[in-house]
Amino acid sequence: MGHVESGSGSAARRRDAAVRAAVRQGIVTADRPVAGLLDVPGIRAATAALHRAFAQVSAPGTDVLHAFAVKAAPLVPVLRLLAEEGLGAEVASPGELALARAAGVPPARTVLDSPAKTPTELREALALGVAVNADSREELTRLDALLPDSDTASLPPLGLRVNPQVGGGSIGALSTATPTSKFGVPLRDEGAREWLVRAYAERPWLTRIHAHVGSQGCPLELMAAGIRAVYELAEEVNEHVGARRVRSVDIGGGLPVNFASDDITPTHATYARLLAEAVPGLFDGRYGLVTEFGRSLLAKSGMVLARVEYAKSAGGRRIAVTHAGAQVAVRTVFAPEAWPLRVAVYDAWGRPKEGAPESQDVAGPCCFAGDLIATGRSLPRLEAGDHVALLDTGAYYFSNHFAYNTLPRPGVYGYAEHQRTKGAETAPSVRFVPVRPPQSLDELVAESGGAHAVGLTALR
Repeated sequence: MGHVESGSGSAARRRDAAVRAAVRQGIVTADRPVAGLLDVPGIRAATAALHRAFAQVSAPGTDVLHAFAVKAAPLVPVLRLLAEEGLGAEVASPGELALARAAGVPPARTVLDSPAKTPTELREALALGVAVNADSREELTRLDALLPDSDTASLPPLGLRVNPQVGGGSIGALSTATPTSKFGVPLRDEGAREWLVRAYAERPWLTRIHAHVGSQGCPLELMAAGIRAVYELAEEVNEHVGARRVRSVDIGGGLPVNFASDDITPTHATYARLLAEAVPGLFDGRYGLVTEFGRSLLAKSGMVLARVEYAKSAGGRRIAVTHAGAQVAVRTVFAPEAWPLRVAVYDAWGRPKEGAPESQDVAGPCCFAGDLIATGRSLPRLEAGDHVALLDTGAYYFSNHFAYNTLPRPGVYGYAEHQRTKGAETAPSVRFVPVRPPQSLDELVAESGGAHAVGLTALR
């Protein structure tokens, strides 16, 4: 059906305009043959939809913090844009915390999650006023030792991550609520529930409970079941204590993304309504809420645009060799069944390419045979100098860079349309702003120990 395998609408129109402008303006050239592009109006629309989704099911005045999962797009300008749109940050490392701070995200709107926090990381978070979700019994004991004996009222929200053990989705490596998951305190293990209730009862400063149930491949019903289990634990804790010990619930993120078309499904509104039906008490105003969405906010607003360097045939099949492979799409290359990507085809001038579809492979530049973005894909015939766009790559595809063959990280650019005046007429034009510059060869050499070139020769 033309150059895009499925989907239509304003996002597709903006995408086509951005590709053409990127070629015309030299964002992608023969010497810079790959770049990441982010649809800024699309990102703004996604964040607005998230705010509306939870406002519609929450009691008036409910304290809701949407903390963006920084791992999905660890780019300071992106975090700054999201903060401007009312989001906080969920961080899982010192590096992610540094990015959030550089973007101006206030500590009070930042949440630290990780299964392996060091004492230094915990001290820094407490000193800054960053919320912390402890991931294990051992980490809770570590917090006991770090906290002052008094004045706990000034502490940031501190919680425990609980694994409700409700099962996994279709992608085992991303399923976080299985019986043996490495994350959180397992709720259904023998004696665990009693220990959890006691842990909260003994610590007045332990006021939040956290669960992250979903991810790509997880059905919404499974996610809702996990959140309900953790909500019921919070109710049990508060009843046992006889007061509102647990005051906020962090429901994590993990909303899956549709990679088959431009359609946004499921939506945050669909998920929020399902949660409100499954766990109505969570939205009645007694609890503050925290979310940690990442992929579902940004995936649809990003693409990787790359030139076709060569087109060849092998075994009767066409192969387009491009500059977008495992270095930018590592999950797709190594797990194509779980992470298939749509491919849009454009000509040498960045115009949507039409023509009779042919079965073709779309290959990357890495020196191993499996570096394939798509296999046997029906697309208009690709020729050298054409362009391919890997769609739905706004989340994780700019953070999971694979350094095989010492390929530099591509530049990332945000774009939006604006009205340009030409004489007496106005016409839409696409404006780009840099998000991350392309990595230079000098930077690659420095990263690979260039300053220490003679170091090993001194050892005998």
